[in-house]
Amino acid sequence: MMPSHRPCVGEKAGPESETERALKQEKARQSLSIFLLASVCFANRSDGCCWVGTKTRPVTSRVVSVGTMRVALRPRSGCLVLCLCLSVITLLLQSLWVPLEMTQDEAAGRFPEEQGGHSVGVNKLVLRLDTLSTQVQRLSRERQDTQLNKNALTSLLQSFRQEQQSLSKLLETELQRLSRRLDQLSSQRYRDHKAFMPTPPPGPTEKCEIPTDPAYPACADKTEFLQAHWQSDPCYAFYGVDGTTCSILTYLSQIENFCPPRPGRNHSSLPWLLKTSSNGKKARIRDSLSSLYKSLTNSSSLAIKFIRSRVERMSDRWIKAGRSMKQNGSDADSTEMKVLLYPGALAGKAGQHFEAMVERGGPLGELVQWADLSACLTILGHNLTFSSSQHQLHGLIGAAPGHGGCPIQRPLTFDLIYTDYHGLAHLHGAMGPAFNHYKCRFRILDSFGTEPAFNLASYAQSRGYKTLWGSWGLQPLQYMNMFPHTPDNSFLGFVSEEALRMEPTKDGLEPETYRKERIAVVYGKQDYMWQGKSEYVQIISEELETHGTVYQSSRQSSILPSFVKNHGLLTQEQFLKLLHRAKVFVGLGFPYEGPAPIEAIALGCVFLQPRFDPPHTSDSNNFYKGKPTTRKISSQHPYAEQFIGEPYVLTVDTTNRTAVREAVKSILTTEVKPFTPREFTCVGMLERVHSYITHQNFCSKSVPTWPLESALMVHLGPLGESCVSVCQRSSLWCEPALFHHLNTPAAFTRLGLSCSRMVQEVNHLFPSYNPWGRLCGLQQETLLFSCAGSDPSDRRLCPCSAGQVALCPQCI
Repeated sequence: MMPSHRPCVGEKAGPESETERALKQEKARQSLSIFLLASVCFANRSDGCCWVGTKTRPVTSRVVSVGTMRVALRPRSGCLVLCLCLSVITLLLQSLWVPLEMTQDEAAGRFPEEQGGHSVGVNKLVLRLDTLSTQVQRLSRERQDTQLNKNALTSLLQSFRQEQQSLSKLLETELQRLSRRLDQLSSQRYRDHKAFMPTPPPGPTEKCEIPTDPAYPACADKTEFLQAHWQSDPCYAFYGVDGTTCSILTYLSQIENFCPPRPGRNHSSLPWLLKTSSNGKKARIRDSLSSLYKSLTNSSSLAIKFIRSRVERMSDRWIKAGRSMKQNGSDADSTEMKVLLYPGALAGKAGQHFEAMVERGGPLGELVQWADLSACLTILGHNLTFSSSQHQLHGLIGAAPGHGGCPIQRPLTFDLIYTDYHGLAHLHGAMGPAFNHYKCRFRILDSFGTEPAFNLASYAQSRGYKTLWGSWGLQPLQYMNMFPHTPDNSFLGFVSEEALRMEPTKDGLEPETYRKERIAVVYGKQDYMWQGKSEYVQIISEELETHGTVYQSSRQSSILPSFVKNHGLLTQEQFLKLLHRAKVFVGLGFPYEGPAPIEAIALGCVFLQPRFDPPHTSDSNNFYKGKPTTRKISSQHPYAEQFIGEPYVLTVDTTNRTAVREAVKSILTTEVKPFTPREFTCVGMLERVHSYITHQNFCSKSVPTWPLESALMVHLGPLGESCVSVCQRSSLWCEPALFHHLNTPAAFTRLGLSCSRMVQEVNHLFPSYNPWGRLCGLQQETLLFSCAGSDPSDRRLCPCSAGQVALCPQCI
């Protein structure tokens, strides 16, 4: 949308196009050099020579030199140059009065009184310049064939100087008048805006002095900052700051808590810190998703339509799983939460890019997770608000108008906010100082995982772990992953979308649903994923009919091998039907760690994937470069390789033709039935999310009490091994919430370790034991308890637990 236009001074109402204004300004710039040359020349000499810099040339010569620029002059061209000068002045004056851009809420012609007073002076300027230009042109035409004599040129120059002085005075007067009018307009806009501001309590009439209270050491610095920058963000004026010390101190004491309370006030009245009363209602499992459908209806977004379509398709399974939980009494101890779901990747410019990718086979794993999370929270009985609008977000959290320099206007009304890294940045930009106060309520859907070493900004900076991600200083368990990338984060997951299973027939034969065709479906919806994989796919096609689901535009020639039957981009329902027929789902190496392989395995496919040797890391792989993780990715889908394995998952060296052929033969001779790990069922996700909401309290300053200490199994790792691998070797899971039980001298004693020295440091490897100096290290910063860290000189003390991935039996 083009910006609205406001008529300038002396201009008839009606928009002037951007092109016309640009042409005027360009002509003015092109003529400026000639104007400067002629002005210097004729203003300094009237004796037939033009003095320019350190060079002189007679007027009768053909060239006047200025630096490296040369302009040819003929004897009769003096008057023509003057005409050019006057024309340039006219263009410059026109460009000076280019209409000011209006904001979207101002209508064109809003101030009709401007169109009179200023136009008189400007018209006088233009009229005088036109008259003088006409006289010079006439004089030039009359003397085309004769050379101007010295007296005529002198007279003309004197006339020009007189007009120049008069025009300068008139121009100065008009500029002063314009400046005064702009000040009036600015004051008027402030008065109009102030009418909508909350009225601050009247301050003392006497001069306000900055208090020197040791309890508020930053008061003076903050006051000095606002005295200089209070106009940098409209939010300060919204809260009553007008540049005076009194208004600034009132703001810093009543809106922010950097200064001591003003007389008769205290910090309990800070509007965004007031506690909201909880409704105290118990969350009851629902047997309908109708309330969620209402939240997802009012949007034309393709991404939102995808989310709603998935929820509707799986609604029966969610309702059935909810009833199963209800029968077990699993919802007895849960309080109804007011929850905001804000996928920031779907908002603003990032949302526009994501929308474009949805139609072209872009990654939909994030949408799968948002769909399942919203259905899960609804079934569990929580009060859900779903938004993908940054503007709507500001209204939902009560953001002050402006650029986020001030806190929100009221207490945050949501008990929990689920968002992503994009949304986290949006919240930080809208909440101002209130962000740190409420960040314990955030839950971040993080597709690649954020390890503690990258999470604490000061530590990441000093130890070389700083990236564009991370550094938010959250509790690591506030990050919620699609797969259990690192136990330091919470495993949220999603639900595998299985087809309806049929019961075996009376004669014991397998139902038609389980029977497979000799079909291989290749995992890769965009053609760049197939590059360099033709030989690998060809070996598979020798035994299996090979199908693809690659997006291709009508103008794009196919790069797929001729033996591949491409269906184009399929809907989710069509894709599942194809997988239902297929014997094998073929990974090409990218995309990494998506939901599709889990769904293929749930439909009875074998997942064949490439092995990465050496493993992909943030140092060696562009996709993981800059990500806040030190993981070593050994295959396209590490979860499928490590937690599911054969016969459902085969991981091979795709450059080894023999290994690929043997893998294909093994698949053809092995019968596998549909398999879904419990953590990817509706019941498994409901149990997990319910436990997180009930027990994870990151706003409490006390030591975590969940999971219970009874779930703890302590293991002392070998040198150079992380707690992730230490626990996995024993078929256990590292539980970071239990680290505090090991962060004591007594824990080393129980393990039979003799410490020559006990140190306490900020180190993501602690608690750990260094055998060379018998050094025992305790963790000083709880945000750095890490299952992932390892070092060749340290033996980690590891808190392990058993049960469902990331959820022990005692945790349910």
